[in-house]
Amino acid sequence: MRIFDLRSDTVTKPSEDMRKAMYLAEVGDDVYGEDPSINRLQEIAAEITDKEKALFVTSGSMGNLIPTILNCGRGNEFIIDSRGHMVHYELASASAIAGSLPVTVQTEDGILSPDMLKSRLRPDIYYMTKTRMVVIENTHNLAGGTFYTLDTLKEIGNFAHRNNLTVHMDGARLFNAAAASGLKPGAVCKYTDTVTFCLSKGLGAPVGALLCGSREFIDEARRIRKMLGGGMRQAGVLAAAGIYALEHNILKIPEDHKKAKLIAEALSQVSWAAVEPDKIMTNIIYFKTTGNNAGEITSKLKENGVLVNTTGSNTIRMVTHMDIPPDGTKTICGIIASLAV
Repeated sequence: MRIFDLRSDTVTKPSEDMRKAMYLAEVGDDVYGEDPSINRLQEIAAEITDKEKALFVTSGSMGNLIPTILNCGRGNEFIIDSRGHMVHYELASASAIAGSLPVTVQTEDGILSPDMLKSRLRPDIYYMTKTRMVVIENTHNLAGGTFYTLDTLKEIGNFAHRNNLTVHMDGARLFNAAAASGLKPGAVCKYTDTVTFCLSKGLGAPVGALLCGSREFIDEARRIRKMLGGGMRQAGVLAAAGIYALEHNILKIPEDHKKAKLIAEALSQVSWAAVEPDKIMTNIIYFKTTGNNAGEITSKLKENGVLVNTTGSNTIRMVTHMDIPPDGTKTICGIIASLAV
């Protein structure tokens, strides 16, 4: 039986060509700044995001923690959507390690606005915590893969900078946001001070993320990375996978969005699922079951070779990615259509 893993876009495995690139990678000691593959990957990332410099980090979580340490800091606040990844899935590292307090805003679709930020902005009074940073997640996981428009990004950037705040983009799926909005990644990042994107979400690489920003910021970020245990030696074997991903796999992302739309349309035709295909914007599908039977449906899908994540008693998540072939999408839709619940 064929297995179609829709639990996440992190389940992809390096392709044969990517593995060859890793095997042949030119390496050196990155703690000395002498790994040519790491240096090349960082140059590519800075160029793609239109930032001055970039730093390879072990994970998106590290890439979000470092700017929190540097741009928010101990005893200060940052504003973030209440369903943000940093709030739910990063083990409270912003507070436990950076000493920063997340101030959350409830949104309908994961998208912040200047008015929402204004309502959480602290007045400049000595006995109140200072607001230092805004975090935007683009695309937004728990909101179902929603993305920011350029106008909203500009409005948030202008508001933040007028109020002496920095803007960090948790761009774990930056290239999904760029594809969905029809923008280049650099345009998506234009109004942010820092941005992190993952190589292992949707790009097919096995590990790692890039943190991008100004030259001064990245020079300090390198010090914090070392403090957090992120200094690496001959890491070019990992960088080679990232270089391959950025050079070959970005163009595959729109196909993942099409797969998600087709699966959402199949779900909309069955009695046990409630989903609006028009609201599926990228590669993430959240849908409700018509009863409190998400666990049962997840088990039945698994019996038929489709792996998904239960996110509540009546909610399920599916995420499409490059390891699902076109004929696989058709098969998944057929399994959904024939599933007896």
